[in-house]
Amino acid sequence: MTEPELDAPGPGAAPPLLLDAGFRARHAELALGYGGGGDPDDPAQVQAMQMVLHIPKAEPPLRSAVLEAAAAAAVALCLDPRVGPDGEWQGRYLGWKRSRIRKVARRARGAQWLAAGEVDGVTVEVDGAEARALVPGPVGEVDPRIRKLQIGGTDLEHDEPGPPDPELPVLWVNSALGMTVGKAAAQVGHASMLLAGALPVEQAFAWAQRGFRCAVRDAEPDQWARLCARVNGSDGPETIAAVRDAGFTEVAPGSMTVIAAAPPISPLDDAA
Repeated sequence: MTEPELDAPGPGAAPPLLLDAGFRARHAELALGYGGGGDPDDPAQVQAMQMVLHIPKAEPPLRSAVLEAAAAAAVALCLDPRVGPDGEWQGRYLGWKRSRIRKVARRARGAQWLAAGEVDGVTVEVDGAEARALVPGPVGEVDPRIRKLQIGGTDLEHDEPGPPDPELPVLWVNSALGMTVGKAAAQVGHASMLLAGALPVEQAFAWAQRGFRCAVRDAEPDQWARLCARVNGSDGPETIAAVRDAGFTEVAPGSMTVIAAAPPISPLDDAA
């Protein structure tokens, strides 16, 4: 199993993750769930996390790998030291997380992708696919380098990546909804956040040690029904989290879009 690559060390890179008071505080915030506050009166002040998917025209990546990178990037940003107490991104992050949160996925290629890397955020690479989660903020104040990126009109064919690694969290996507890759990227980003918050802090840190690697798979109707039953009555060792969409785009309000399931996650080694 190849672990995801987060931002390489260097200027602007995230400080190393430690299971310290800071990580515990960031996890505790995530465990509170989404804020649930209403939208501001000014539509331009609606808060959103912009997510950028690297989808080159020639040799585009696999859809499943793009979604795995998007899921990992979203939760990596939420547990990044820079969003925690006294972190440089804390105010922007909490302003989003404690409101009626949204994610907006955009496509970038070539010079656009390189420019997106200059905007505050976290990039994750999985099996050649890359996604960048940007520090949230008002939709009326999106960086010009990001605002010009295309939101819709681009999709990737569904692939068959095979059975997921039993040691990884699996994010099951409701295939009956027919979501575009951008919509699905936002939904798996919601799912990874919910799952990390639902895990005990030690397991969340162990997942962080693996770069938040996860598997994203489509669930056909019969399998989806079984997953829904697990959401409603799971009493096993796994941790379950489900995303219900607000219905702003593509799907009806209240639709369950993604179900995330994580087995007990152990640290990479006893010294971690």
